[in-house]
Amino acid sequence: MAWGKKKGARKEPLFGLPAALADLRLTPADRIPGGDDKPKKSSKTSAKRKSDDAGNEPPRERKAPAGRSGAKRRTKSRGGFGLGRLVYWGAVLSLWGVIAVIGVVIYVGAHLPPIQSLEIPKRPPTIQIVGMDGSILAQRGEMAGANVALKDLPPYLPKAFIAIEDRRFYSHFGIDPVGILRALVTNVLHRGVSQGGSTLTQQLAKNLFLTQERTMRRKLQEVELAIWLERKHSKNEILELYLNRVYFGSGAYGVEAAAQKYFGKSAKNVTIAEAAMLAGLVKSPSRLAPNRNPEGAEARAQIVLAAMADAQFITDAQAKASIGHPSYNVKPVGAGTVNYVADWIGEVLDDLVGQIDESIKVETTIDPKLQSVAEAAIIDELAAKSVKFNVSQGALVAMTPDGAVRAMVGGRNYSDSQYNRAVTAKRQPGSSFKPFVYLTALEQGLTPDTVRQDAPIEVKGWKPENYTHEYFGAVTLTQALAMSLNTVAIRLGLEVGPKNVVRTAHRLGISSKLEPNASIALGTSEVSMVELVGAYAPFANGGLAVAPHVVTRIRTLSGKLLYMRQPEERNQVIDTRHVGMMNAMMRETLISGTAKKAEIPGWPAAGKTGTSQDYRDAWFIGYTANLVTGVWLGNDDNSPTKKATGGGLPVEVWSRFMKAAHEGVPVAALPSVPGGWGLSNLAHAASQVSPPTSAAPGPAPSSNGGYRPPPPTRANVRPEPAAGLDGWLMDRLFGGNR
Repeated sequence: MAWGKKKGARKEPLFGLPAALADLRLTPADRIPGGDDKPKKSSKTSAKRKSDDAGNEPPRERKAPAGRSGAKRRTKSRGGFGLGRLVYWGAVLSLWGVIAVIGVVIYVGAHLPPIQSLEIPKRPPTIQIVGMDGSILAQRGEMAGANVALKDLPPYLPKAFIAIEDRRFYSHFGIDPVGILRALVTNVLHRGVSQGGSTLTQQLAKNLFLTQERTMRRKLQEVELAIWLERKHSKNEILELYLNRVYFGSGAYGVEAAAQKYFGKSAKNVTIAEAAMLAGLVKSPSRLAPNRNPEGAEARAQIVLAAMADAQFITDAQAKASIGHPSYNVKPVGAGTVNYVADWIGEVLDDLVGQIDESIKVETTIDPKLQSVAEAAIIDELAAKSVKFNVSQGALVAMTPDGAVRAMVGGRNYSDSQYNRAVTAKRQPGSSFKPFVYLTALEQGLTPDTVRQDAPIEVKGWKPENYTHEYFGAVTLTQALAMSLNTVAIRLGLEVGPKNVVRTAHRLGISSKLEPNASIALGTSEVSMVELVGAYAPFANGGLAVAPHVVTRIRTLSGKLLYMRQPEERNQVIDTRHVGMMNAMMRETLISGTAKKAEIPGWPAAGKTGTSQDYRDAWFIGYTANLVTGVWLGNDDNSPTKKATGGGLPVEVWSRFMKAAHEGVPVAALPSVPGGWGLSNLAHAASQVSPPTSAAPGPAPSSNGGYRPPPPTRANVRPEPAAGLDGWLMDRLFGGNR
């Protein structure tokens, strides 16, 4: 009998499922460990169950308490789970990192040009402008230098760039991890960007295909393109491309252009010191350009020389010997006022050859010697007298009698102002417009000896006066033009008709709009200098129309002819007899008139001064049979000068220029009237007006075949309006048939 059973207790028999489960019991080993899950039982029941188990089962090995055993199992399980999770999430993150990198590469590549267009682009076209002697005057376009083969350069030139920009150039694959890490460390230590990690290949990729924007996308594109370049081209090809495309400041792209600009020689002939200076410019070309910052350029060159010596590209002795020896004091090609000419050429190129897709050479009519003389004449005159006369700007145009421009100055300083006052600006020509009035009068039957009254005049309330406020009574047209008498010009203009004056000016070459009013005779309608000088050219060439021009021929650099100026069929716009008369009249301007200071020893010359209202513009247009030259001085804001007149500063500039321009040139006479215009013309002219107010000596013969009129006498008393020319003029103005 088992322990704990009551004696004599009746045991009921069990059948079926209850009988099968009657002896089924759970031991502690069959239960889930944990003190909290264990059901609480009375001590009697526990003792009884222990007695039953002891009697029915063999003795078992003693085990640790359930709570302590569970804690150990949880600790072991937790340690295994942490390591597994670390490995798992590491793999996941690595996979996502790879996916992210692939995505970035695809994104960056999608924003690159199509692969079929990823070829080395052609260099942008260069416009090389040369003078009539073949010398280079100026260059336009982003690329100024020709490509130079790597094998033609001195070996130390490319090595200078490698030493300072990319020491590991021949060992990396387009990007240099070592260089990037070194630059990163340096920048961290300096707390800023003091060093870059871009390779020469990366710099080339940026220059060829990308913009200069500082963005992460552009940097990633640069990396992809650098790797592409390394796969497609050899190291030497990449280095050659780099040297011919990198920017060196002052508009110079490529080592050849930079060597020509800064040293006046080819890149094939630079010294070690000059090579070091060129390599040093790449870091900051605008700031270190030797023509702007020679001290900074020299300091940077010394750093490059030290790097070359450290890389054993040159010896220490060569580095020391090269310090301080680059000859960079060379005047840049195309500097100065000739750039006004270059800009003018740029404006007409499209009409001559259309769109430019390759480099070209433009041959011009410019004489470099005369261009320099013109520039010096304008600059020196303004430097000496600009303050005294309150004149800040000047312009000059000189052309042959057939319209070929030999010199053009559009302002006193091109770097300060690129506004071309010789071509673009339009100003009132003042009295320099009067020759068109007098020519119209000659074409209507008058002669240089025709007499007209110089006296006060009023036109519908307008009372123009002479410059001196004096009046000379009866004067010839020659005297009136030479002395620039305003009242005579007004009378003549009204006599021949303002519309006819406008037609004459347009026929000779003035293209600007002119107002056909009474004041047109005094040059109140604005014109440009180049068209005014061109309109004077027919007086110097015998009456033929001209078109001012500067381009004679355009070729590609390979020699293909794109344009050649063809001889024009020049129309006779002035009768030769009238040309001779006008030349005789305007010669008197330089002999006894407002331009007496103008002279060219041994040369017959003629011209006309001009001063606009309130002394805002001062002009002189003068010419010989060799050259027609115009000078303008004034202010851009159209403010008045301090009584600067055409017979003053402009004549001084003109004389200085023309004397130099005619040195060694055979003397030639201006067109004249064969046989003169005779006494009959003088008598006919004198009969048209009342006699002069005072007697004057008879006319003296002049060298022009006609007669030089006697000097006028002052007559400050106005004639009766009903008498002579005044009465005739007033009648024609307000009630006549004109």
